[in-house]
Amino acid sequence: MKKVLIANRGEIAVRIIRACQELNLKTVAIHSVADRDALHTRLADESICIGPGPSIKSYLSIPAIMSAAEISGVDAIHPGYGFLSENAKFAEICGKYQIKFIGPKPEHIQALGNKVDARAIAEKAGVPMLPGSIGSVTSVEQAQSLAKEIGFPLIIKAAAGGGGRGMKIVRSMDELSKQYDLARNEAQVGFGNPDVFIERYCENPRHVEVQLVADEHGQVTHLGERDCSIQRRHQKLLEEAPCPIVTPERRKMIGDTAVRLAKAVGYQSLGTVEFLMDVDGSFYFMEVNTRAQVEHPVTELISGIDLIKEQICIAQGAKLSFDPNKIELRGHALECRINAEDPVSFAPWPGKITAYHEPGGPGVRVDSMVYAGYTVPSLYDSMIAKLITYGKDRNECLARMRRALREMKVDGIRTNIPFHQRVLENQKFIDGNVSTRFLQEMGV
Repeated sequence: MKKVLIANRGEIAVRIIRACQELNLKTVAIHSVADRDALHTRLADESICIGPGPSIKSYLSIPAIMSAAEISGVDAIHPGYGFLSENAKFAEICGKYQIKFIGPKPEHIQALGNKVDARAIAEKAGVPMLPGSIGSVTSVEQAQSLAKEIGFPLIIKAAAGGGGRGMKIVRSMDELSKQYDLARNEAQVGFGNPDVFIERYCENPRHVEVQLVADEHGQVTHLGERDCSIQRRHQKLLEEAPCPIVTPERRKMIGDTAVRLAKAVGYQSLGTVEFLMDVDGSFYFMEVNTRAQVEHPVTELISGIDLIKEQICIAQGAKLSFDPNKIELRGHALECRINAEDPVSFAPWPGKITAYHEPGGPGVRVDSMVYAGYTVPSLYDSMIAKLITYGKDRNECLARMRRALREMKVDGIRTNIPFHQRVLENQKFIDGNVSTRFLQEMGV
């Protein structure tokens, strides 16, 4: 592997370019017309425009991306996260062109990307599950029968979905028919697949996920868990590692469970198994993400392992760079997603950044896509940076994040920095007493 095309944009494209540079790999950045001045296009060795601003005509256009790959003569493609990162067809096409897809095999993306199929695989592997449907629910009558069996509240989820689309909470039989139809319609529009499934709804869980790393030589391990409970409309906003309430014994149990699931399919590359954790510490399978996660830096900081470099090296056929039996997770890390949006209404706020200052000092890291004079486009996700802090314990980590948030300046547009400051001052958050309903309870 000598040259890598990054099939993405924003901070993750910058992050991958930096990892490639440390591995002495040449990089090719692709970009839309709207992203011609983006940071990743300036940092890469080569830059190719692949189409107009809308994602469907650029970052989601497989023909345009493969044309850029052929023109630039790359050996590999890194998909980042989002866009085509969990598209099995894209991974398969890369293989047909003799270009290495830096990620799992297409069959693993296909099997684990569909939530119904992933649920069946997890159940067979003995992973704890919430009561729910076996396979897709194809009629209102079937949904009603299941509801009588598992009880209310229940949740309807899109089989091919994510990010809260095609997801409906149902608290009574009277609501079921309408919510079932809405979920299927949203799933069809959002993912081109109307299939849904049903499971018992967990009222006040924590969202806890386990980072997996697996090479092509049969070594599969985990690097601990992350707590991603601070969410708005199922979109994560803050993440931390480790989870404040997970004991070493529970960490081993949930980590071993995630590894068992990965081994059941012969998984390779980076991956994340997501769980819901109840107040009593019980955990239940939710889904698998077959890619690098937005929040991977918090795991990097407590493990000392560069996950993106590890992912690239695995794709080159290398064994894990560390001994799975000698992993030491130390300290505490927190990530705040810095979005170009109003901190109260959360409305997107694109525009020109007139001044930009990144915080520094001990234990502070910024993964960013912006600079002074850059214009944030309105066409894409509003995240412009990730602010990450590390401390020897959670208190030091939180203190450093408060300091870093005060120091960070993004002028010319609005950002959600004031929102993060409010969360960091909330006593329940300070105490680690949170669930996925935390922001609703804050009135957000």
